[in-house]
Amino acid sequence: MQTLIKNLRVVSPDLDLEGASIGIESGKIAKVYAAGDQLPDAESVIDGSGLTAMPGFVDIHSHGADGCDTVDDSTESVAHIAKRKLGEGVTTWLPTTLTLPQEHLLKAAGNVANYMANQEFAKTPGMHVEGPFINPKCTGAQNPAFVRLPDIAELKEIHEVAPALVCSVAPEMEGASEFIAAATEMGVRCSAAHTAATHEDFKTAKAAGLKHLTHFCNQMSGLHHREIGIVGSGLIDPDIMIEIICDGIHLCPDMLKLTFALKPIEQMIMITDSMAGSWLPDGEIQLGGLPVVVEGGIARVKETGALAGSTLLFNDGVRIVAELTEMPLDQLVKATSWNQAQSLGLDGIGKIEPGFAADLVLLDADFKVQHTLVDGQ
Repeated sequence: MQTLIKNLRVVSPDLDLEGASIGIESGKIAKVYAAGDQLPDAESVIDGSGLTAMPGFVDIHSHGADGCDTVDDSTESVAHIAKRKLGEGVTTWLPTTLTLPQEHLLKAAGNVANYMANQEFAKTPGMHVEGPFINPKCTGAQNPAFVRLPDIAELKEIHEVAPALVCSVAPEMEGASEFIAAATEMGVRCSAAHTAATHEDFKTAKAAGLKHLTHFCNQMSGLHHREIGIVGSGLIDPDIMIEIICDGIHLCPDMLKLTFALKPIEQMIMITDSMAGSWLPDGEIQLGGLPVVVEGGIARVKETGALAGSTLLFNDGVRIVAELTEMPLDQLVKATSWNQAQSLGLDGIGKIEPGFAADLVLLDADFKVQHTLVDGQ
């Protein structure tokens, strides 16, 4: 079936075309037409007047949405989150776990695998294992009762059930470097998280294969003039990719502006770190067995007040960064999908070019999602 989306702005890495059109055939982008080009006949035509097309967003760190969590004992919960993600313009996501007992994580991996076998909504190429291999002094909203030292045997068990594309780990913990090296050999991208590591710890971990920093600035050693910590490592290192929650809460607006000013856009990965309270009104909800209160859209652990993931919708994060930084969209778009695809080895997504999957989000002038297409559907 041929589909034509016409009269819209097309934004892709290093590409910004006004009055353009996109031809889709067999689930892939067949051609991008500039304004004035002769357009083909198509069986389905979408009028994109007033809309901007971007590659479908890729959220590599998302725990839940609309009352559902990846670690619920339910394949239906995973599917429901994947469906809700489409409303944010997310066409690919990684269900993200929490610090829990191994048997619970294996059940979650099983549910992810079940959804992967019949993907109805957002694409799910694998999962993000966040915890339990973190620093017990930096748990944040992770359950301290289940924190443990890095154990490659546990990660292998999970990985055999559903691919663990990302694993968050505190690099200063005993055995972490060996764990990172072994995980990297398995094809897992290790990311520093919930950590009090020094810059020297970071360099050791990077030599072992560390690729990412999880939710940059949150629950990680901060920048100090005598020890730059993991925050400083993320800003100074020429290779490390940083995940960043762009809600203006986890990082204040000025810190967001500073980070986007200092870090090359090619090393930025926008995430939501969304939890079950996203898409819901304020109230109480659970996160990994911990009671969480959402007030004014901000989720905090009821007992400690620690931030507990976010209620951020991906498209709102894009709007916030676009307004704060005034960065050209053809550059900012690299951090919404292309960098994720490149880092995780997800071929054929993240650009609006012939041959790429027709995974698209169509946004209005306020960055509200009007249409989301997965493989042209």
